[in-house]
Amino acid sequence: MKRRVGIQLIRDREHYDDVIMGAVARARVSVWISTANVKGLRVQAPGAAPRGRRAYISVLELLAGLEGRGVELRLLHAGLPSRAFRADLERQPRLARGGLAMRRCPRVHLKMIAVDGAQLYLGSANFTGAGLGAKGDRRRNFEAGVLTDDDVLLDEMQGTFDRIWTGRECGRCALRAVCPAPIDTLTAPAAPPASLRPGPRSRKSGA
Repeated sequence: MKRRVGIQLIRDREHYDDVIMGAVARARVSVWISTANVKGLRVQAPGAAPRGRRAYISVLELLAGLEGRGVELRLLHAGLPSRAFRADLERQPRLARGGLAMRRCPRVHLKMIAVDGAQLYLGSANFTGAGLGAKGDRRRNFEAGVLTDDDVLLDEMQGTFDRIWTGRECGRCALRAVCPAPIDTLTAPAAPPASLRPGPRSRKSGA
């Protein structure tokens, strides 16, 4: 059976414009992020002139606004967050106390962002300023990926994320002995929900 799906090639600056300030900034239900590296990431402050005072803020301020509206935030990462990211997180007490749920798996090299169970970014960009932030074209990384609303890819990749997130991959991991904190020791693995995507009402509200 043929399927009609939306898919957009995302390159370089489009990661910031279309993924972060587009899909993520408009989230209504959930934002699930997977990345190898986590570093400080700046975005343009709402209403600020590009060169004005306090023109750029931490992306965590943007996420804090989403959390305040009830959006579920998950960040799955491999490396230790950078010093700059940790300092920014300390300035957002609600996120630091669990509003931004974070779990670490050293094997994660997957770069994905799922928004509202309705949009999926897959590509090369880590959750860093050079990959996703508001950097000039001559300073940012060369990155490429896709942004899609394909239900099949959303199901597959949210399922992959959820298996890692709940520790269901930990038992058979050959690197468990050197893992700093296996996820399945932090929380008992949960059965996956009947659907990893919000229902039709939630998806419609996030359009």
